[in-house]
Amino acid sequence: MYTLGFIGTGNMGGALAKAASKKLCGAQILLSNRTAEKALSLAKELGCAAADNLSVCRDSLCIVLGVKPQMMPGLLHELAPILRSREDSFVLVSMAAGLTIARIRELAGGDYPVIRIMPNTPCAIGSGVVLCCRSENVTDDDYAAFREVFSEAGLILDISESQMDAGSAISGCGPAFVYMFIEALSDAGVACGLPYADAQRLAAATVEGAARMVQKSTEHPAQLRNRVCSPGGSTIAGVLSMESRGFRAAVSEGVCASFERTKELGK
Repeated sequence: MYTLGFIGTGNMGGALAKAASKKLCGAQILLSNRTAEKALSLAKELGCAAADNLSVCRDSLCIVLGVKPQMMPGLLHELAPILRSREDSFVLVSMAAGLTIARIRELAGGDYPVIRIMPNTPCAIGSGVVLCCRSENVTDDDYAAFREVFSEAGLILDISESQMDAGSAISGCGPAFVYMFIEALSDAGVACGLPYADAQRLAAATVEGAARMVQKSTEHPAQLRNRVCSPGGSTIAGVLSMESRGFRAAVSEGVCASFERTKELGK
């Protein structure tokens, strides 16, 4: 019996498998994917085994469902007979945006223990966020073990299921928005005369440093911003220019649009 089985080894499933491999030995992990070659390639990299979906479902104590929301009904219809036949305990882990624990159970055909997660792509380098909530029948021991296995992915944050979609609009979708900001900073640096490689390096390091300041400071981000803005200086001129073009409104509206779309995916 494998400790952890992944059905789906795409960007997120693969990133979490890599994080788990830092806590578990290869013999404890089983992988499957719609494209078998992808699972085989990752299994070779991590020193673990690859199989098909039914084998992962039958032989894993913790079954990570790494497929898109639109694919979940078909997958769980395929797995339901195996789940019904199991006499041992297991936990289902879903990372499908918008799909509630109740919906996962409905599709799986039983009130199985379910952990719902929303990871983001920086999990691939151990600097991610994994939002988590669980059904009432996931034991404290199983949940603690789950958190420990995935601790190398980054921040593991418990959140109520009612707030999961809102949280994922920030941490799940947010990296794309941050990448856009870094790209815009880099392009502006080039326009001002910097080589692109230098501009990108400066932009990425600046975003990283500013984020660390927010994490380590007790001050509100607005207070930290004000510390950079000298009266009549260069920074306040840039801030006012961005504000005149709706910078904060555009970011807020983008997050809210992602939130609404996530809710639609769960219907």
